[in-house]
Amino acid sequence: MRPDEAIEAILWDFGGVFTTSPFEAFNRLEQEIGAPKDFIRQINATNPHSNAWAQFESNQVSLDEFDSLFAEESGARGYRIAGKDVIALLSGELRPRMVDVLVTCKERYKVACITNNVKSGGGPNMTRDPVKAAAVAQVMELFDEVVESSIEGIRKPDPAIYSLTCQRLGVSPDRSVFLDDLGINLKPARELGMHTIKVVEESQAIEDLGAVTGLTFA
Repeated sequence: MRPDEAIEAILWDFGGVFTTSPFEAFNRLEQEIGAPKDFIRQINATNPHSNAWAQFESNQVSLDEFDSLFAEESGARGYRIAGKDVIALLSGELRPRMVDVLVTCKERYKVACITNNVKSGGGPNMTRDPVKAAAVAQVMELFDEVVESSIEGIRKPDPAIYSLTCQRLGVSPDRSVFLDDLGINLKPARELGMHTIKVVEESQAIEDLGAVTGLTFA
């Protein structure tokens, strides 16, 4: 895809894109309990369509049920972690520069957020800090569409959630760009024809987006 009018929409993940990654907090917890690094991510990647995390984000189980289910799954692999302890780690810090990039993109393209979240967490923002919650709410208002797994009952990486977002925006996948920090979420988007960008670092993602769109970001 060339940086020209072929692009009509930019689609974004939220956590790990507009906020710092929760994986760092996961690693700190793992270190505290003596679990291997990325243990929590490995739990979430095992049976990704039916595990506790998948059921929670698609609103099939309650927070209390998730708490027990995740504890069972992690305990079976050697380190029992309550699901609520993991949920408490999800809130990251906003990245102001990425928000500025969103504002710039909105001037030219349709913009949407596709987020795996949970109802009990209050949408993409998992924080109880009212100041941070208000800041996140302002970012969410910038999007033309916000597609949440807890509302739709489908979650990334199910291709249906990408198709649904494009349908609501009135664009085809091959005229869309999607940014996410997880490769597992990017693969089905790419298979639908989207141009995908893996967010490893903020500056890298912004540079990659600039290369695709032809836009210059401060």
